[in-house]
Amino acid sequence: MFKPERLEKWRKMRKFTQEDLAKKINMTKAAISNYENGHSLPSGDTLAALADALDIDTDYLLDRTKTPRHKYANEDYYIKDLELTDQQLVEKYNLKVDGETLTPEEAKAFIAFVRSIRS
Repeated sequence: MFKPERLEKWRKMRKFTQEDLAKKINMTKAAISNYENGHSLPSGDTLAALADALDIDTDYLLDRTKTPRHKYANEDYYIKDLELTDQQLVEKYNLKVDGETLTPEEAKAFIAFVRSIRS
């Protein structure tokens, strides 16, 4: 069964507003609010889109597992990240410090660090 509190928890952990999440899945803020407060249930397609946007699996949102599993829990996904530019990585992972997006210099330093520990 769909767990609205898990949707809200992971949206906040990813530092998305309801509006941010709604835009990512082409829905309205009101729809996200309705899912989070249990007034409506997402369709299968919407559930998949929510899980994709939050980078978790649908089983966690459906209470089929107690621990969220990153939907890209395989090495190929991370290897593909190496092909992205620094700015694309910053945008993809929503890298922020104190609510502010990293500057290009901060992003470059962070990305260099991440890439160094991956190799």
